[in-house]
Amino acid sequence: MNLLKKLTIATSIAAASFIGHAHGQDFQWKEATANGYKYKYVTNDPTSARYYTLKNGLTVILSPTNKDPRIQTYIATKAGSKTDPADHTGLAHYLEHMLFKGTNQFGSKDWAKEKPLLDQIDALYEKYNQTKDENKRKEIYKEIDKVSGEAAKYAIANEYDKMLSGMGADGTNAFTSFEQTVYTEDIPANVTDKFLAVQAERFREPVLRLFHTELEAVYEEKNRGLDNDPRKVYEAMFAAIFPNNNYGKQTTIGTVEHLKNPSLKAIREYFNNYYVPNNMGIIMSGDFNPDEMIAKIDRAFSYMKPKAIPAYNVGQENAITSPVTKEVYGPTPENITIGFRFPGATTKDARLLNLVGSMLTNGQAGLIDLDLVKKQKLLAAYAFPYVLKDYSVLLLQGNPTEGQSLDQVKTLLLQEIDKLRKGDFSDDLIQSIVNNERKKIIQDNEKYSSRAGILMDEFTSEVDHKTNLEYVEEISKLTKKDIMDFASKYLKDNNYVAVYKRKGEDKSIVKVDKPTITPVSVNREDQSSFLKKIDEMPENPISPVWLNYDKDIAKNKLGDVDVLSVKNTDNALFRMYYYFDSGKWNNKMLPLATEYLQYLGTKDKSSEIISKEFYKLASSFNVSAGNEETYVSLEGLNENFDKTISLFEDLIKNCQADKAALDAYKARIKKSRANAKQNKGSIMAGLRSYAQYGPQNPFNNVLSDAELDALKAEDLVNILHDLFNFKHKVLYYGPKTGNDVTAALKPIHKLPATLKELPKTKTFTQIPTDKNKVLFAHYDMVQAEVFWVRNSDPYNAGITPTVSLFNNYFGGGMGSIVFQTIRESKALAYSTYSYFALPSKKTDKDMIMAYVGTQADKFNESTAAMNELLTTLPKSEQLFETAKSGLKKSIAAERITQDGIIFSYLKSQKLGNDFDIRKNVYEQAPKLSFAEINTFHEKEMKNKNFTYCVVAAQDKVNEADIQKLGEVKKLNLTEIFGY
Repeated sequence: MNLLKKLTIATSIAAASFIGHAHGQDFQWKEATANGYKYKYVTNDPTSARYYTLKNGLTVILSPTNKDPRIQTYIATKAGSKTDPADHTGLAHYLEHMLFKGTNQFGSKDWAKEKPLLDQIDALYEKYNQTKDENKRKEIYKEIDKVSGEAAKYAIANEYDKMLSGMGADGTNAFTSFEQTVYTEDIPANVTDKFLAVQAERFREPVLRLFHTELEAVYEEKNRGLDNDPRKVYEAMFAAIFPNNNYGKQTTIGTVEHLKNPSLKAIREYFNNYYVPNNMGIIMSGDFNPDEMIAKIDRAFSYMKPKAIPAYNVGQENAITSPVTKEVYGPTPENITIGFRFPGATTKDARLLNLVGSMLTNGQAGLIDLDLVKKQKLLAAYAFPYVLKDYSVLLLQGNPTEGQSLDQVKTLLLQEIDKLRKGDFSDDLIQSIVNNERKKIIQDNEKYSSRAGILMDEFTSEVDHKTNLEYVEEISKLTKKDIMDFASKYLKDNNYVAVYKRKGEDKSIVKVDKPTITPVSVNREDQSSFLKKIDEMPENPISPVWLNYDKDIAKNKLGDVDVLSVKNTDNALFRMYYYFDSGKWNNKMLPLATEYLQYLGTKDKSSEIISKEFYKLASSFNVSAGNEETYVSLEGLNENFDKTISLFEDLIKNCQADKAALDAYKARIKKSRANAKQNKGSIMAGLRSYAQYGPQNPFNNVLSDAELDALKAEDLVNILHDLFNFKHKVLYYGPKTGNDVTAALKPIHKLPATLKELPKTKTFTQIPTDKNKVLFAHYDMVQAEVFWVRNSDPYNAGITPTVSLFNNYFGGGMGSIVFQTIRESKALAYSTYSYFALPSKKTDKDMIMAYVGTQADKFNESTAAMNELLTTLPKSEQLFETAKSGLKKSIAAERITQDGIIFSYLKSQKLGNDFDIRKNVYEQAPKLSFAEINTFHEKEMKNKNFTYCVVAAQDKVNEADIQKLGEVKKLNLTEIFGY
């Protein structure tokens, strides 16, 4: 579950469905009454959000929209790691995990027998917590393990997840941050009665069952953090910039010492103190009637009693009067992060901070974008505001190019700050940001999920909704002098913290060692009477909606080019794509050319001017080339459609070769390549590609160093000039009709008489997985990561329903067989899953994938546990029926809309299908028996060969354990990366 959620409060303004929003709009808080409930609302609020406070103090925020028959829900508590007791850090995060374990009503098959054993475990943990002698502690832990095993016989693991997945819920999860713990679900609109009944019971009196296996999952999460250099950088930054506030004094996951010494008594006390209605909020956006919904929520949660919240000491920070520097070591590439401290989220200065963040980095025309990224003075650089309730931070980060020191990076970043103080920025930059914020408001309102997220962030940070709505109007009145004064006040040349991320061994790591845990029962076949009651509650079925590619997509022609379009009837935004059914396999230089374009200008306009012009229009472009597809994507306001398309077409057709830009680009490519070899995710991606395709594979299909050195600017520019002479399609979603967009493009998108085919220079074919093999790559890390890869048969559309149901049952989600067994029962991994993957085109093969990320000393147990599941499919009729029900309900409530319709059509074409394949899944999957799923498992997984992709420190994993998996091949980085 997620630990950190970056809050960009003021920039995430509530959404609007019209471009005039926030321009002269009058926002006022008003009160109204409906269905006997008083609520507040803001006039002209495009989210139509209603704010209720129930009699017990519970806040309810409802934002109705009926575009999709689904509802995004958040149940938020205004408490997180900053309110953890100083002697029990990580407690809020523990509790978040435990609130999935149930109550005395669900999660137990015999509460009367389970409770005395849980009481014993409580007492044992208190004894363990207070005992210092290591031998005595081991004896106590053995007793905890023993009694936990007995108690688990009466527990029903993951019953919460079974109930929610059976409803068709998506995104079942939670996250803990500094000042919030939030529980999230995306549910079909017809199961709100069931959902509220489960949630009301969930927060009534949670039972801390299956604690020691869940605690081990948190240990695993901690160990993953020890391998996460960016997390270590942020923890070092916050510790230095907030020495008196709990943002810096304690971390969300807690210390190793506190993880080793948990107290269930302290966890329960924390719940009783903070999980009270006057400290909680229920936020919903989606398809519902708010008058009906508030009455339902009131009935469900009226049992909650308000209570005084413990006083919280903010911890006043002293001014930083000289630069503070810290160092962090780890195996990843070097970088530097600079932080400046600001006031908290509810202040005007925090809102101005968001504006300053956009002035520095907005992806196109910010100072850092233009001066450092566009001019390639650094490998990468950006700024972003981290807005929190007590204080905020402006963070700058830079990655050096080859031969550049971190101090040189720091100097370049601070020079951009100096420009703010001096007013050395474009006079129209603020207005351009205002234009883009107005566009962002519209984008935020397109999806019910984004609406709910914004309203939830406002609640937990106590940001006033009206003030947020007024943000665009507020910043539109600011002058250059206002920014200069603000920067001079907060962004001095001596009041920052700098964290140097060095490459090297982190000698401060104290690993959380593996305790002895006896696997516990998960009782898959058992059901509580509460679950049965929930299942029996009535719900009005939602009728599925299938795509009809002939009716849902307008099909026009622009010369030989197909124009596929879907009309946007919601707002004034457009998204358009030039789509090429070719990519790097056709020309290895194509990805380099598309990336190079952003650094080029034309005869009349520099690259910087072009970026500024796009940003003024509130438009943007991106060109990306994959292995077999290339996309040119353009988006913006419909009123600026012609200008946006013309600006891009002029650039790509008339861009001029720039040798200096190419030389800098080559140097950055080489540095990026070196950095990739220091990234465990990149190494694992290379191993997986090697497992699929062999030594010569798509991952290492790159230019050699010699080819890169020989590359000329003209070579890349010629590719760009010639791009539209090759076969492509136009994909459009926006306010124009198909006829209108075709007519608008005709004078702009000039085409040759005949479009050319781009021949493939390289084709990769998946290799047979003919024996068990291990591909091993060394990486200095605490954890070990293992991917199972198996190539199967060519694509067969007929098995899609079977695959969908199998994945739902076996390896996807917290209620699946894999998760229950490896994490819940055996506590072997924080993250684990398995799935059967259908290919993206009909000539490719299916794949079986599995993953475990575990402590290195659990490598043998973890791989054995997954292999056992791949050999024998555990049977649970209850879980199987839940998987069926959840799959059907999820599909029924799913709506593919906007440009998603076009992409679904292209995907179907590549697979040789001319219809919406979801219809087959919906109709056929519920008819399948467990025997048929088991037969599928035996055919595809049982006693089959796999290639094990292993990334681990070779001195931390037992060589014999690796060898017994199969023939071992240790790959060096050149073999993996191809350079």
